[in-house]
Amino acid sequence: MRKAIYRSYRSAIAAAAFSLLNAVAAQAQTGPFIAKAEQAYMIDAETGTVLLSQNENQPFAPASLAKLMTVEVVMDALSKGQVTAETVYPVSEYAWRTGGAPSRTSTMFAALKSSISINDLLTGIIVQNANDGCIIVAEGMAGSDAAFAKRMTARAGELGMGQSTFKNSTGLPDPGNQTTAKDMVRLAQHLHDRYPERYGLFTKPDFEWNRIFQRNKNTLLTPGSGIDGLGLGFAEGQGFAAVVSAERDGRRVYLALAGIADDKTRQEETRRVVDWGLTAFEKRHLFSRDEVVGSVSVYGGAASSVDLSPKEDVSVLVPVNNPERISGRIVYRWPLNAPLDAGANAGTLRIFSGERLLREVPLYTKAAVGKGSLTQNAAGALKELLLFWL
Repeated sequence: MRKAIYRSYRSAIAAAAFSLLNAVAAQAQTGPFIAKAEQAYMIDAETGTVLLSQNENQPFAPASLAKLMTVEVVMDALSKGQVTAETVYPVSEYAWRTGGAPSRTSTMFAALKSSISINDLLTGIIVQNANDGCIIVAEGMAGSDAAFAKRMTARAGELGMGQSTFKNSTGLPDPGNQTTAKDMVRLAQHLHDRYPERYGLFTKPDFEWNRIFQRNKNTLLTPGSGIDGLGLGFAEGQGFAAVVSAERDGRRVYLALAGIADDKTRQEETRRVVDWGLTAFEKRHLFSRDEVVGSVSVYGGAASSVDLSPKEDVSVLVPVNNPERISGRIVYRWPLNAPLDAGANAGTLRIFSGERLLREVPLYTKAAVGKGSLTQNAAGALKELLLFWL
């Protein structure tokens, strides 16, 4: 694989850019794929390739999608042994009035002053989109819905969902509830990968509680679509939203859409985007694990540079019909000072299709670099000074 490498310096960041593919498709390029949504973000599960990005960092009200964060907090507590599936919580009047039968919102019809196990509450939240189930578990685990919402926001931060905040467990209207398409995709992938033993609840066809039978509220779960989760939302003034995971023929994608005009468009557009994501791309291998990607300058070392490599195979998905030129850039904090241990995280490989960022891969030093001699340090200092002003 031919690579033309150069280095450029911008403030304290250094980058080495290179071509990964030398051929551009001969046929005329079609226009970019555009989803009928204000915000959209989709990634390939295996490679992490970004397949679609439209205003992915633009905040929107999650509405019922906030329940996915509630579900994660509960599953996290279960995995850590803080609670068990048999732990029971009482149904308070607040939970009953705000999210139960009197609320006329999505509910599992929990009976006032009864007690319900976490297992049944989790099922009600996922299958029936139950607001009462959310509040019951929030009060049981944190003392109040507001306190649980703080836990949701903190947990979102731990998962890298830096633009998500929550003010309640249900997603019921509150100006403090916000998320992004990118954060929701991160959450969807985490739920699928971290809790495989409970992920099947998202496709449970129905659930009966308090002698009331309800089918799964996620209307995207249709045979042949490949969609096996996760949730739907609607916020007044902001439109309809969906977060899905879909698998077909061994390939899985995660997708978030928001700002859609109506439910019919949400249904049609989600399936269209999923079909495109699962059929319009092919896998392209770029680097093997431990293969040298490039080298970066080292200041004050026995060597003036060090090779960097990934700790995993690096592949991306490229369009089947209209492949663009694939390029990469090594980004690292400059100056990189010696000494350096072998295997130290020293940079990131950013891979682009045209101008679109496909994925980012951590890079690690192939060898240790010790402190240099006085002469080497002086020469290195002069070299870095000259390069900085170029």
